[in-house]
Amino acid sequence: MEGSSESLDLLKGAQLHCEILGLANDNDLGGIDVVDEELRWVSEAGSKLRAEGMKMLEGGLEGLNQAEVGSGLQVFYNLGELRGTVDGLVAKYKNLGVKSIANALDMKAISAASGAGGGFGGPGGIQRSGTPQIGGGARAKDALWQRMSGCMDQLHSIIGAVWLLQRVLSKKRDPFTHVLLLDEVIQEGDPMLTDRVWEAFVKSFTNQMKSAFTASSFVKEIFTLGYPKLYSMIENLLERVSRETDVKGVLPAISSDNKEQMRGAIEIFRTAFLTLCLSRLSDLVNSVLPVSNRGSVPSKEHISKIISRIQEEIQAVQFDGHLTLLVLREIGKVLILLAERAEYQISTGPEARQITGPATPAQLKNFMLCQHLQEIHTRISASLSKLPREASEVLSPSLGAVYAVACDSVESLFQAMLDRLQSCILQIHDHNFGVVGMDAAMDNNASPYMEDLQKCILHFRREFLSRLLPSSKTAAVTGTESISTKLARGMASRVLMFFIRHASLVRPLSESGKLRMARDMAELELAVGQNLFPVEQLGAPYRALRAFRPVIFLDTSQLEASPLLQDLRPSTILHHLYSRGPDELLSPMQRNKLTPLQYSLWLDSQGEDQIWRGIKATLDDYATLVRSRGDKEFDPVYPIMLRIGSSISENSSQSET
Repeated sequence: MEGSSESLDLLKGAQLHCEILGLANDNDLGGIDVVDEELRWVSEAGSKLRAEGMKMLEGGLEGLNQAEVGSGLQVFYNLGELRGTVDGLVAKYKNLGVKSIANALDMKAISAASGAGGGFGGPGGIQRSGTPQIGGGARAKDALWQRMSGCMDQLHSIIGAVWLLQRVLSKKRDPFTHVLLLDEVIQEGDPMLTDRVWEAFVKSFTNQMKSAFTASSFVKEIFTLGYPKLYSMIENLLERVSRETDVKGVLPAISSDNKEQMRGAIEIFRTAFLTLCLSRLSDLVNSVLPVSNRGSVPSKEHISKIISRIQEEIQAVQFDGHLTLLVLREIGKVLILLAERAEYQISTGPEARQITGPATPAQLKNFMLCQHLQEIHTRISASLSKLPREASEVLSPSLGAVYAVACDSVESLFQAMLDRLQSCILQIHDHNFGVVGMDAAMDNNASPYMEDLQKCILHFRREFLSRLLPSSKTAAVTGTESISTKLARGMASRVLMFFIRHASLVRPLSESGKLRMARDMAELELAVGQNLFPVEQLGAPYRALRAFRPVIFLDTSQLEASPLLQDLRPSTILHHLYSRGPDELLSPMQRNKLTPLQYSLWLDSQGEDQIWRGIKATLDDYATLVRSRGDKEFDPVYPIMLRIGSSISENSSQSET
């Protein structure tokens, strides 16, 4: 014991010290002067050993040196004081962490650190209510965040040291007795050292946060507005500790329960933050679309402001998936509110559905609402495309509600336009396509019903579609099909298919009638393609129109083998074949004494197999009539129609199986 502290053999000294005290106690040597004199020296030596051992232990923990920590622990094990020493160290670390948390939220210290002139009530300082005086708010805010950041660093260091202490205890055994040092410190059922420290941290942190929320309006405002930053600090602490203590075969410093408890400590601010987020966005929507003013339509700038605010809310939290989903739920509520307010603004009266005159103020208002809502839907959806799939799922219902209201604002107008165009096409049955003679064939004018159809299409384009459909440049920028474009595509497709249906029902159809019908089809293709939608992009309806024109000129014997039939519905071919058959072969429309409109409505509600059943009934009636007359042969169209119809039945039965 006479040498320098560096040359002391602490382990042997500690072992000998323990043995001396053990001998003295076991043999009751107290009261013997010479022994008492020596024991005083032994006690002094023990103090020196403890000081040197603690110096080694704390140095090892500070420098994250496992060998030094192991040696320090062995010193106290040899002294017989391991458990008390470890308990004392853990208590010390707990107190350090708790004090660090308290200091981070010490408003008096923050006030002084931010240059407030010496504490509460000083120039620019923090008043007793926890609110900075004029001029000190920004400095106090910066000081608060700096102290919180320092606190997180200190908690990280403390838990790292306690975990290292726990790790060495769980690995190190006494070289003579082979006792695991951890078993000397922790008895069965006792919490681990890191759990004890985390429990103290969480309890202190929770209490401090609750106190700050209720006692300081300043801290409440800073941590509510800056909740993403506060949450990020906590998450960074938890992530660092988890990553650095993820060692195979060793318990980590924190469990999933510890993490949730730490996150729960700031839940009071999370709730306030989400409430504030909802309030900010709801106030903006209420100001842009007030219930009290039904006639007003928000400007494009107002809509851009709503979109930008929503995007800002998402960007503020997108560093964390869980927090993003929470904010998106609040945004979802706002989008539902927006959809409800916009729906209230939509005009639904006769003015909104009129199609004979210029666009009315009610229609112009609906057009603007549609474009605004679609802009919101498109841009928010684009923002979500950069986030995980779960984000889109959270907002999908509310974005769907916005899109539905946007559709509602113009769908009734598109339906009114389509109804008018269909009524024009139905006039095809008022024209006589059975006229024979060159005069009819040489007439280059469009049929009256087609002229009517063209006028309507031109009027719709000029008054409505020109305002609703985006320019090709705008469409290229967004990359998505607008609601109006989608509705115009549907309307154009329906017009072509509706025309083909009723053209196939025309009967009788002479050669000159076929020429007129072909001209009408060319006029239709031109009118639809130039004013409603590019026909080449319509797919099946366009292919059907292009196929039907040459089909009507094919000889009946060539028809069945023609590749053109693959672009036409079987029912269309069957209906057309009636025009080639004898008068006694009645069509389903004639057999059931239906008007073209009534039969067309029935066709809309049936599939190909049901339509075939109706046609088959007329073929059966015809066959019965022929047999009753004793005729040996059927008209050539009869077997062709049966074969086409049987293919429908086969396809139907295959699809069912």
